[in-house]
Amino acid sequence: MRDYAKELPEHGEKFIGENDLFLEIFHRYHGSQQPGRPPLLFVHGAFTGSWMWSKYIPHFMAAGWDSYCINLRGHYKSRSVDFTQLTFEDYLEDIREAIAEVVDDSGGPPVVIGFSMGGILSQKLAESVEIAGLVLIDSSICRQVHDEVPYQGLAPQAPGLVVPAPARGEQFSADETCEDIAFQRKYLSMESGKAFGAFSFHFGAKGVSVDGARIACPSLVISAVGNDDDDRRGRAAARHIGGEYLGLPGTTHTGLLVGQRYREAVSRIMDWLARLQDCSLPGATRPNGLNR
Repeated sequence: MRDYAKELPEHGEKFIGENDLFLEIFHRYHGSQQPGRPPLLFVHGAFTGSWMWSKYIPHFMAAGWDSYCINLRGHYKSRSVDFTQLTFEDYLEDIREAIAEVVDDSGGPPVVIGFSMGGILSQKLAESVEIAGLVLIDSSICRQVHDEVPYQGLAPQAPGLVVPAPARGEQFSADETCEDIAFQRKYLSMESGKAFGAFSFHFGAKGVSVDGARIACPSLVISAVGNDDDDRRGRAAARHIGGEYLGLPGTTHTGLLVGQRYREAVSRIMDWLARLQDCSLPGATRPNGLNR
């Protein structure tokens, strides 16, 4: 099995805060210096950790972006904690801690890139914390989006104290090879039932309310699209926060990060970041898509 986390370029590592959150720091490659660029903060989803970004990070380093990958408490190499006690608010505090660390280290607020659970956490935090931009990759949806495009045919069940790691017993998916899945299977871990009970409609949650009008930064929403409802839901999520939208038909939730078509998402993020940087220059006007 190919372990992409072990192939990452040389980088910095540190533990931050009283919960010893494991932060990985990837500086842009020498020769790719681009002054004035905000740093990037990557926020993983449920069951995972910074390892889930292993295919993404080298591309952003090569393109001249400093990247920080946080691990929420209890995830990957962060200090072990009691998952039965962790809440959605605990994870919000972890991201606040990471943003403060990035600001101290780099001198400015980051663009936050959140996947799945990390996406709904990042949306909620963006209501009140200054960030340079927000990218959501197949994010868990907020209450307002679910009201507009609800999931159909759900049979919600209580998550219990902890949610076991997904077994990933399949050998491949629409956009993932057996090697891609084996890589995930190696690292996937349990998740907090209390956190799931706050945001996951699949576990009977009422959902997390996000006030889109309070998210002032430019944003981009990328969705894996398997059917029309996925596309409608993604468009509604982008509309709710005033962001751009990209739906990728034939991709899967985890495939967007570690599958065979992950470069399509990376390419769109790169394009969006370049325009974000351009419109931040003195005298520049913000393009229609960067409308916040």
